[in-house]
Amino acid sequence: MRTLQLANTHVPIIGQGTWQMGEASTRHKEEVAALRQGIDLGMTLIDTAEMYAEGGAERVVGEAIAGQRDKVFLVSKVYPHNASHKGIPEACERSLHRLKTDHIDLYLLHWRGQFPLEETVEAFERLRESGKIGRWGVSNFDVDDLLELNAPACATNQVLYNLEQRGIEFDLLPWCQRHIMPVMAYCPIGQGGKMLANATLKQVAARHGVTPAQVSLAWLLRQDGVIAIPKAVRPEHVRLNAQAAQLQLEAGDLEALDQAFHAPKRKQRLAMV
Repeated sequence: MRTLQLANTHVPIIGQGTWQMGEASTRHKEEVAALRQGIDLGMTLIDTAEMYAEGGAERVVGEAIAGQRDKVFLVSKVYPHNASHKGIPEACERSLHRLKTDHIDLYLLHWRGQFPLEETVEAFERLRESGKIGRWGVSNFDVDDLLELNAPACATNQVLYNLEQRGIEFDLLPWCQRHIMPVMAYCPIGQGGKMLANATLKQVAARHGVTPAQVSLAWLLRQDGVIAIPKAVRPEHVRLNAQAAQLQLEAGDLEALDQAFHAPKRKQRLAMV
């Protein structure tokens, strides 16, 4: 598995997302097994959030990493309405309890809310100094937000990025690359399968003998400083995600995909889900 440096640690360029995990008790064992399989395949970065199933996803992750916490780079996110001096340490303690660990490697502000960024950063720094978190970062921040944040200590920006949603390529992605701030791409293979049904994407996949989802991941990972965090529960999907890190697309593939999924020609509003 290829790696890049994030928060002073070498992490895999493909991690594991957990959005929509923990919502149904009937899938709990399957979700735990999927995360463990992913860890075994080298996808040791796991991303979660207190928002996901209102803590349910963190509980799934906590069970999955039991007995192997030292193998995992753990990312979680705090609700904006908890991002205050008082709220952040309390939210972090709840997440730590659900995750059954004593520290989170990277703790993110899920999106901007009512509290001043200075207050959030100060609370993050207190957690870092106490050893509760290793580093902190943000999610769903555009360039103007990052300029206002003005914090070299911010380790990452997690945003929506895939073939259908390329808006960050106009200004946000180049800005992050210039400032050596890795971008974590959520929903990297889109939602609901519509993107994966694109004829051009399927043709590129057929030429390489891979799946459209693998091409979508490889397309993202051709960019410097990008980490993809797809979610998978079925064992076959977990395996295919891990293998996508080895796929190298050719110039002709990229040109065809550019024709099918146009790059932005002007500033776009930051997309979020």
